[in-house]
Amino acid sequence: MRRFSQRNPLVTLSDINITPLLDLAFVLLIIFVITTPLLEQGLEMKLPKGGKPDRPLKREDFRTLEVNAQGFYVMDRQRLTLPQIEQRLVREHQANPNLSIFIRADRTTPWDMVYQVTDMCANHGITVSLRSEPRDRK
Repeated sequence: MRRFSQRNPLVTLSDINITPLLDLAFVLLIIFVITTPLLEQGLEMKLPKGGKPDRPLKREDFRTLEVNAQGFYVMDRQRLTLPQIEQRLVREHQANPNLSIFIRADRTTPWDMVYQVTDMCANHGITVSLRSEPRDRK
C-alpha cells in the first residue's frame, strides 16, 4: 500500500512556513534595539556649567540663501539681487529678531559674492551660518 496515494508527487505546497522569517525579524529587531543607543553615544565628557541653552530651531527662524557658480542669488526659489535680499532680510529681521541666514554656495562661487552677503548681514545684526557637505571620514 502506497502512502499518500491520492497525491501526485509533483504537487507543490501552497502553504509557506513563516516561522523562520519571524524568528529572523525578531533577532534583527533585538540587535537594532541594543546597538542604537551605542551609536548615539559620543565622547564621555563633563561639560562646564553656564551659557545659554540652545534654542529650538523653528522654520520661521531661518532663511536659506543660495549662491550658484555664476553668481546668482536665490532665496525661496526666487532669483534676487543683493539690494532686494537686503530689503527683504531687514524687513524679516525686524519682524523676527531670531532670524538666521543659511548660506549655501557652490564651491566654485567667487568668494566676493558670499562675502557681500555676510557683510550685509553683519551690518544689520543678522546671524549667518555657512552650510557645507560633511567631510568624508576615512
